[in-house]
Amino acid sequence: MFSAILITLWHSNNRASYMDTAIPGTLTRDEMESRRLLAAQDLQTGLSQSQVARKFGVSRTTASRWNRSLSGKGIDALKKRRAPGRPSRLTTDQIHAVKELYEAGPRVAGFDCERWTTAKFADAIFVKFAIKYDPDHAGRIMHKLGLRERRKARRATPDVVFTFGNPNADLPEVIKQGVA
Repeated sequence: MFSAILITLWHSNNRASYMDTAIPGTLTRDEMESRRLLAAQDLQTGLSQSQVARKFGVSRTTASRWNRSLSGKGIDALKKRRAPGRPSRLTTDQIHAVKELYEAGPRVAGFDCERWTTAKFADAIFVKFAIKYDPDHAGRIMHKLGLRERRKARRATPDVVFTFGNPNADLPEVIKQGVA
């Protein structure tokens, strides 16, 4: 709550109101980049790192890091970059082989079924390349290679429909005893 008030005050006191997010830490990558670039302008016009940190609601360490990047590599160092993630453990040739393995079917890979499951696909990759993947990640690989579409989990529909009423109403034994 207090941080939302601070940001509201910051918006009303500053020339750039580029952030519509109420809570710091929930900024989009674009909003974070915009904040860094505005801070860079302020650093270049002579504001101290402490003043920039206060103005943008970041730590002095962050303002110092921005200043160091600005001084060393220029304004481009503060622009957003693609987040690459962890590199694949499969090589390009292995990825092509995985696709061929999938297209050949699970029987060729040694399974007694007609359809791939993510667990079986992960096992086949492990047997062929000695690279262990979680079944969930094997599903992501299948999707990335265009081998299957992602489906939302379907909600199970019950086979029996239950109705509620008087449980003794239609039982002949109960009616004979006069309990109904």
